Parts: sequence; C-alpha cells; structure tokens
Amino acid sequence: MGHTTRPTPPQSSRPVRPQPPAAEPPRTGHPHPAGKAARWVRAGARSRPEEARRPGKWRRALLATLLTAAVAAPLAGAARPRIPAPAPAALPPLSSATLQQTYAVNRAGAVEAARMAAADGDEHRAAADRALASPSRHLLTFDGRGPGRATEVLGDLPRADRIAVLVPGSDTSLDTYPRFHQAAAALYTDLSRRAAPHARVAVVAWLGYRTPATVSTTVTTTDRADEAAPRLRAFVRHLRATAPARAHISLLCHSYGSVVCGRAAPGTAADDIALVGSPGTGADSATALHTGARIWAARGSDDWVGHVPHLSAHLFGTTLGFGTDPVSHAFGARVFDAADADHSGYFTPGSASLANLARITLGETSEVTRA
Repeated sequence: MGHTTRPTPPQSSRPVRPQPPAAEPPRTGHPHPAGKAARWVRAGARSRPEEARRPGKWRRALLATLLTAAVAAPLAGAARPRIPAPAPAALPPLSSATLQQTYAVNRAGAVEAARMAAADGDEHRAAADRALASPSRHLLTFDGRGPGRATEVLGDLPRADRIAVLVPGSDTSLDTYPRFHQAAAALYTDLSRRAAPHARVAVVAWLGYRTPATVSTTVTTTDRADEAAPRLRAFVRHLRATAPARAHISLLCHSYGSVVCGRAAPGTAADDIALVGSPGTGADSATALHTGARIWAARGSDDWVGHVPHLSAHLFGTTLGFGTDPVSHAFGARVFDAADADHSGYFTPGSASLANLARITLGETSEVTRA
C-alpha cells in the first residue's frame, strides 16, 4: 500500500488512564484489539462528559477514529496467499438418513485439503485440515478454500433434544479453528454433565460465514452479517429436519457473531438466542429483532467490548456501529451473569457464563443467574 503518514491520535484535556497489560492469547473468539490505532478506539469510550452530551460531535469523532484505526492497523490475514483446496462436494439435503454420508464426504474433503495444503508448503493449514479429517470429528460442512468454513457436530444429532449452535466472532477461520472447537467442546462437556439422565444433547460449531478481521472497516458494519444471516437461517431449518421434532435449539452468539444472529433472527426457527460479548445486533431492541425466540445477553466485567460506544450512524453509503447495547435496560434482553469474563472467556470451563449458557440450552431458565 506504500508509505502512509500515521494520523495523530485525538487529544483530550483529561489525562488518559494507563492501559491494562496486553491480554493473554485468546481461548475463544477474537482477541483484544492490538496496536496504537486500536488504543485510540478504546480511549474514545472515555471521552469527557461534555462531549458525550453533544451526540453529533461524538459520533463524528468516533466514526473518524474507527476508520483511522481500520486503515492504520494491519488487517489480520490480509497478506495471506490463496490456499489450494478442493471445492466442497455436492451433498443430498441434510437429514437423519443422509447424516453418515455427509460426515464421510466432508471427512474425505478435509483429507484432500490437507494433502493440497501440505503440497503447497502450508503445514499450519494442513495440520488444521488433518485434525478435522479425524474419524472422531463429524463435519456437516467443509470448505478448505481461503479462510475456510466448517460446521462440526459434537454429540448424537439425530437423537438430541437439546441443541446449541455456536456462532463465532471475527478472526475465526480454519487457521484459528482449534480455539472455536475448544469452546464447543467445553460447552458439550458442561451440558453432558448437567443434563438429566434421559436427556440427549448436541453442540454444533457453525463457522458458516467469512468472518471479518478484528481490526478492519468490515468489523464496524453489518455487511458480513447480512451475507451470513440467510446461511444461518437455512442451516437452522436443515437442523430441524435432522434433529427430533421436539428438539430445542439455542443460538449462542459471540462478539460479531451476535450481529450475525441479530440479522438472522427474523424467521429463524430457534427457541433461544444468547448474545455474549456483543457490540450490538444492528437493532435498537430485542423486540426489533422480530423473533419468537427468547433473547438473552451477557457481558463480563473484564470484556473490552464494554468500553466501545454502542451507537450506529450512516456514513459513505453504509451503516457503522450496531446500535443499542444488548445488556442495557433499553434493549430489553434477559441479562444473565458472566462474572468477570474477558472477551475470550465466555466458554471457559467452570465459569459463570458457561454455566448459564448451558442452563439456557437445557431450558433450565429458572436456574440462570441474572446480572
């Protein structure tokens, strides 16, 4: 892109508090934004009270800062070359009768993708593909091209009466898939431990869309979510055709994944939608999501998303920002406790957030601890 003069960060008449130490490598989801430009974004959330009372000026300053951060900071994976992989195989419509065939075909696709990535010298991607090709893994979808997409099942899907679908946030790809799988596995373990003896559970890790980079202009708009929403709605319909008729389906949506769930909510055949670490949904309220599903929301006290202003504005033909904070009283969701979870910690074993997500999935709503 050539050399660019780095913008001067906005000045404030009030000293800026020292920044916390860099976060540990993420366990799930995307990490804390890194770099000077991202620090300007976080500093914007602590502007002077008199500025907060001038919404027009505040919005313009925030949007300018977001754009500056997105342009000045390196984009995750922007320089990554194309990764060779076979096109996904044609499959029959998903149903309990075709499930084993689907698993076998996608496993073969992952094996071939691993071979092609290794031949191209990309051992990191080859290892990720080989892991997904293991006989112990069950893939409903697999596409190893580019950043990649995959949908994985943990549990006995055709017999499950309680199903959780995890929708990931930014910077989730086949290269970072292990951390997403770790979240799904932690939830499945917790569900299996909590479920009644006669209950059957399943978890689906749905990496069914091209996620945005954590620091980019794309992550500040609903564009990727708008592309993903029809895919998620269609997937839930197919899930209904595969699972028992009585199955209860919960969408558990992390970070930018909550934007995807918000855009997919109208017409989605889910019973519960839980938003964790959410920057917003693109809607002003839970009612504006136009869904019959119960809407839940949580944010840990150590989650940096709490410092990002929740607003939206039209600029250059698109909408930046995602509107009302889902954990605010104005949004109207059922707010549950996530204790001190950081942005990557909502699926940490033993955490309050994981326990509550499991209770929501199991329908134990009276046991969910409220914030």
